[in-house]
Amino acid sequence: MRQGLFGLVFVWLGVSLCISAAEYVGTNSCIECHQTQYQQWQGSHHDMAMRHADEQSILGDFANASLEFAGKTNRFFRKGAEYWVNIEGPNGEFSDYQITYTFGFEPLQQYMVEFADGRVQLIPFAWDSRSTQQGGQRWFHLYPNQQKTDEFYWTNAGQNWNYMCADCHSTSLQKGYDGSSNTYNTTWFEINVGCEACHGPASDHIKWTQSDNKQAALASLGQYSGFSRTLQAAVSEWTYQAGESTLSAASHQQSQQLKVCAQCHSRRLQISESNDHVAGSLLERYQPSLISAELYHDDGQIYDEVYVWGSFQQSKMKHAGVSCSNCHNVHSGQLKMAEPALCAQCHVAAEYTPEKHSFHPADSEAAMCSSCHMPATTYMQVDPRRDHSWQVPRPDLSQAIGTPNVCTSCHQDKDNNWALQWLRQWFPKSNYLDNNHFSEAFFAADQGLPSAEQGLAYVAQNPLESSIIRASALERLAQFPGRNSVIATARAVSSEYELIRLGAVSSARHYPIAERWRLLSPLLDDSTLAVRSETAASLVKGWASLTKQQQQQLWPALKEYQEVQLVNADRAFALNNLAGVYLATGEFNEAEASYLQAIKIEPYFANSYVNLADLYRHLGNETAAFNVLKQGRLAQPASAAIPYSSGLSLLRQKKAQLAVSYFAQATELEPSNAHYWYVYGLSLEAFDLVKAQQVLNKAYDTGRNPQHLFALCEMKVRHKDRKAQLCILQLQAVVPAEVVQRLKRQLNQ
Repeated sequence: MRQGLFGLVFVWLGVSLCISAAEYVGTNSCIECHQTQYQQWQGSHHDMAMRHADEQSILGDFANASLEFAGKTNRFFRKGAEYWVNIEGPNGEFSDYQITYTFGFEPLQQYMVEFADGRVQLIPFAWDSRSTQQGGQRWFHLYPNQQKTDEFYWTNAGQNWNYMCADCHSTSLQKGYDGSSNTYNTTWFEINVGCEACHGPASDHIKWTQSDNKQAALASLGQYSGFSRTLQAAVSEWTYQAGESTLSAASHQQSQQLKVCAQCHSRRLQISESNDHVAGSLLERYQPSLISAELYHDDGQIYDEVYVWGSFQQSKMKHAGVSCSNCHNVHSGQLKMAEPALCAQCHVAAEYTPEKHSFHPADSEAAMCSSCHMPATTYMQVDPRRDHSWQVPRPDLSQAIGTPNVCTSCHQDKDNNWALQWLRQWFPKSNYLDNNHFSEAFFAADQGLPSAEQGLAYVAQNPLESSIIRASALERLAQFPGRNSVIATARAVSSEYELIRLGAVSSARHYPIAERWRLLSPLLDDSTLAVRSETAASLVKGWASLTKQQQQQLWPALKEYQEVQLVNADRAFALNNLAGVYLATGEFNEAEASYLQAIKIEPYFANSYVNLADLYRHLGNETAAFNVLKQGRLAQPASAAIPYSSGLSLLRQKKAQLAVSYFAQATELEPSNAHYWYVYGLSLEAFDLVKAQQVLNKAYDTGRNPQHLFALCEMKVRHKDRKAQLCILQLQAVVPAEVVQRLKRQLNQ
C-alpha cells in the first residue's frame, strides 16, 4: 500500500507547488552533492519521524517485556523479525497487535498498529528512551486516566495517525480517506521527513545542476536553483548601532522559511490538500490556532502542546526578522551553537553578562538566557519543550492574574512579591514591570467581566501588538458585543494582516445577521481560503434572512467552506460543520445524514447527538430528539452537554420535574459552566425554592454574569423574599440603573 523509504513512485502536483510541475526524486538523489547536510540530517528528529518497525528503528524492549497497568499485564514481544504487543482493545479483551511503524526516537518513542481498514493507530504505551540515570529505559502509559470513550483512547480518532500525525511525519503524504466506506488508503513518497518535505520536489533542481547555462535555466526551472521556494534566513545582515544593546536587521531578503516550518511546527487545522501555502499564504492550506485560553496562559505562555509557531509569532524576535535557522541547524534540528554564544549573535555580549543581566552565578543553569526567557513545559510526561515567545518574567502579572513566571517556578519557596522586589532592584528603569499588558484584557475576558470589551478592543487595534495577539483579542471580543467591539471588528476587516482579518470573523459571530453581513461580507472575496471559508460559515447561519442576491454572493465561499469540511470528513467535527450548512439552507435530509455519519465514525463525539436532537426538535419530532440524546448518554457518559440537552427536551415534553435531574447531572459533569447552573436553578423554582436560589447564586459566583444575578434577584422579588433588597443592592453595581428601578417597583407592589 505504501512506498518504501526511497520509493520510485513519482507524485505529480496539480497546483503550482513548483513552476515546472516538478517531481519528487527521493533523499538518495541528494546525497552525492549534499553530503554534509545529509550527514547532519541522519539520526535527526526529521529522519526518525517515522520508520518501518525493524531492528534499526525499534528502541523499546520487546524481549518478552511486560508492564502492569491498572492491575492488568501488557506484554511486548517478538515473533521472528516482527514486533508485537498484547494489550487491551476497545472491546475490553486483550489481543495481539503487530507493531508496523515507529514514531520518533527521543526522549520517547511511540509505536503504531495498522488495521485492515487502513487506519494506523498509536498504542497507548511508549518507550522512555532516556538513559536509566534520567529515569528512562522503561515502558509507560502516555494517558493513564483515559476511558474508552475518550477521543484520545488508543483506537479512537485522537490517536489516528492518518489524520492526526501523518501530514507532518512523512514526505508528500496523501491521506486517501474514503468517506463512503470509512477507510483509508494513505500513501507517501518517503516514510519520514526527507529533504523534499521542506525544499519541495527536486527534479527541476537536478535538471538545473545538469544544465550548461544555469542562469538561463532559472526561467523555466525555478528561480532558486531549480526550486520554487527559498529557505534562506529572512535577514541577510545584522548591524550594530552605537548605544544599542541588540543588533538590527540591515537588510531583508525573500524567504519562505517560516511558512515551510509552520506547516508542521504549528497548532493548526489543515483546510486543503492541494493549495500551495509556501508560494502563497499559510492560510491557503492551514488554519492556525490563535492564542486561546485552552492552549495558552493569558500572557501567551504555552500551556497545551502548540508546536512553537504561535509562540514565535508573538515574539520580538519574529518582529525583528529572526528566522528559525538563525538559531537552529535546519538539517540536524540542533542548536547551531551553545548559549550564550547563540544569543550573542544579536545581543551584545557585554550588555548581557551575569553581573548586568541575569544576576545569577556565571556558568550556572540559572544564568542561561533560556532559563528565564524560554521556560520549558513537559508534555507526554518526559518531553520538555521551550516557550518560543521569549517573554520577560512578569511576577507583577502573576500577582494580578495568576500567570506563571520563571522566578517562582524555580524558587518555589518564594512568592511573587519577593520576585517582583528583586526585579525592581535589578532593573529600576524597566520598561516592562507595571506596564499594561494584553494579558489583563484576556484575563478579564476569561472571567466574563464587562470591562473586558474596552480592553480587548484596545489590544485588537494596537499596532504595537503582534498580529496573532490582535487576532486573539478579536476572537475573545465575540463574548462582548458592543460599540467598542463593532469599531474594532470593522477596522480589523480591512487589515493588511490575514490573521487579524480571521480574528474579525470570530469577533462578529454573535451579531445579528444584518450587522454581521454588513461587517463581514467584504471578506467573502478575501485573498486567503481560511478567511473566506470562515466568513461563509459565519454568514450562512443567517441564510434564511439573506436576500437572493446576498445568497448568490455568499455561495462561492460557502462551497469552499464545504470543501474544507470534506478534507476533514474523517472527523465528526467536520461532518457536524457540514450538517450545519445543510441545516441553515433547509436541506434537512442531508443534515441528518451528516450527523448520523458523524455518530458512526466517532460515536463518542457528544456534539453529534446534541445537534441531531436539535434537528429533530426543529422538525417537531421531540421523541426522536430525546431518543438520540439517550443514545448519546450511553456512548459518551462524560458529556455534560447531552444531559443538559436532555433536560431541555423534557421541558418541551412538559416533564419539568424529570428535567431537573438532568440539569443537575450537567452541573455535576461540568461544574465550571455557569449557564448550566443558571438553567438548573430556574428549573428548580417550582419544586424547591430555597435550592433554586442557592443554585442561581452558584451560577453567578461561577461566571459573574449579571443576567444570572438578575434572575436570582427577580426570583426573590417575585416570592417576596426578605433578602430581596440585599440582592438588589448587589445587583445595582453590575446592571443599568433602570433595571434596578424596575425590580424595586416590583418589590414595592
